[in-house]
Formats: sequence, structure tokens, C-alpha cells
Amino acid sequence: MEENAFWQLIEDCKPGTPDPDAEQLVAALTSRLVEGPLATVNQFAEQLSWALYRLDRREYGHALSGDAFLYTRAAVVAAGRETYDRALQDPAEFEPFATGGVWTEGLLNVPDRAYEHVTGEEWGRRTRYSYESYSNAAGWAGS
Repeated sequence: MEENAFWQLIEDCKPGTPDPDAEQLVAALTSRLVEGPLATVNQFAEQLSWALYRLDRREYGHALSGDAFLYTRAAVVAAGRETYDRALQDPAEFEPFATGGVWTEGLLNVPDRAYEHVTGEEWGRRTRYSYESYSNAAGWAGS
């Protein structure tokens, strides 16, 4: 799954009504992923981890705990590509998610749930990029 397909899947699965906890998005993404080949689950996980990793920077997370920062980054991804791209360009676009306590923890579990549904086994997830808070050394370099 290339980046455009990842963002299109997010957009296609976003509910038409407010979904503050993103439960509908998480359910729709999981459902779509289990309908396809296992490779798509893996590719989705890679794109998700890359998107979260790119937001793992000092200017976004300096005032947040590790968990709050991770779940807030997930909320930015869940908001879609347009919001995500704006946040990458301008930390002020990230701020409402951080100060508003907007979290989307469930998005992180989508690949695991889909993998388990398809294979019947728990996934020992390994992606190229870690999405854990503070793992992007370049994003936290400097003062």
C-alpha cells in the first residue's frame, strides 16, 4: 500500500458524523483490511507507523507525556491527510489536538486486530519505523 492508498483508505472509512473516539473509523478500517490480503494489513501498519513517526518531533510533543503524545499524533492521522499535512507544515495546526485532549488510541490497534482476524494469531508487530513517542531521534535533536 503506497502512501496515497493509505490516506484514501482513511478518508473512505471516516464516518460522516462526529466520532470523538474514532470508534467508527477504527471498526471500518479493520473491516476493510480483513477483506483484503494479509500483505495489505502489513502495508497499512508500515504507512501508519511512518505517519506517526514523522510527527514525533520536539515542536509537537515537548509538553506532553509519552502516551498523550502518541495518542494525539494518532488523532492527527485519523483526521485525514489534509489535516496531517497542515500539521507537518505548521506545529500550530497540531496544537488544538494536543490542548484539546483529542486522542485516537484505537487507531494503533487496527493492524493488530486485522492481522489476528485474518491469521487467528497474535501479531508480534515490527515495522520499519517505531511510532513510540520520542523514537524519532532526528525529530528530538537539538535544544
